[in-house]
Amino acid sequence: MTAMTQDLAAQLQGAPLQQIASQLGLDPVQASGAISTALPLLMGKLGSNAASPEGAQALLGALQNNHSGLDIGSVLGAVLGGGGGAEANGAGILGHIFGGQQDSAQAGVAQATGLPHAQSGQLLQMLAPIVMAYLGKRMSGDAGGADALSGLLGQEHQAIRQQGGTSGGLLGSLLDQDGDGQLGLSDALKIGSSLFGGGGR
Repeated sequence: MTAMTQDLAAQLQGAPLQQIASQLGLDPVQASGAISTALPLLMGKLGSNAASPEGAQALLGALQNNHSGLDIGSVLGAVLGGGGGAEANGAGILGHIFGGQQDSAQAGVAQATGLPHAQSGQLLQMLAPIVMAYLGKRMSGDAGGADALSGLLGQEHQAIRQQGGTSGGLLGSLLDQDGDGQLGLSDALKIGSSLFGGGGR
């Protein structure tokens, strides 16, 4: 895994992993494998979302407004308990991250992990607020603002793509929106027009 993704995955070991596994009805080994597929996909997609100045600014605003100053344990507790406000709204956050590709992302994770489609969606909904809380913590007090966030996530996105494997392949197929196997200008325009825009929580 890549730097930030690996750091976050390490923070999910132990009690958080046990909680996620229990919620999904999986053993910890299965849950850990599923998380290692889903986390890079979430991070990588956020990287593509933050590639434009507008996307980076919108993401930074979301982090500052809803996901700043939170720790992973409390966010996970809110997600599992069905409580919490916008910071624990996994479905809403996923909608912002993937837009109309949410179902494709779930299907990709399901295929890669062997989980049923519904369980894959549940896993992504649990992880999305955790990823946002993690990024909120990374960006707290950062004077670089949207540019720093774009750079940070851009490096992560590039590393995930270069590393390949299941997550890199999933990310590539999501970004190739016109289905021609190449990420060209038409894909970039489609991605740019849908970045974190529209629809409030």
